[in-house]
Amino acid sequence: MARYTCSFIVSVPIDHLQALLLELLQDCGLDVQYYTADYIMAREIPGNVSFSQLVTVEVLVDKSSATETETRMSIVIKNETLPLQLNNHCRQVFDFVRQTIEQSRHWHLIESISG
Repeated sequence: MARYTCSFIVSVPIDHLQALLLELLQDCGLDVQYYTADYIMAREIPGNVSFSQLVTVEVLVDKSSATETETRMSIVIKNETLPLQLNNHCRQVFDFVRQTIEQSRHWHLIESISG
């Protein structure tokens, strides 16, 4: 199973973050399946790749360490195929979502760590 992770610290009020993330994920072509105040799960819409290559995105918001000006969040992007090539479909979606978060005009990116 391919799995990529990244953590961010963004400067945005926590009560605005969820709506901004939902919009961002939908703009990335993902279908939001489930969300709570500190968790969002979205999936790639079927049709462009095989079923096993469909990507799932999970966003975890760390509400316990959030301040009025900074919020930490982590994303996990995964699918069911083995990452036999460095430039696989899951990695491409991960890079796209990560860049979209880093370049979003809705917040100021303080820190980004890919793992």
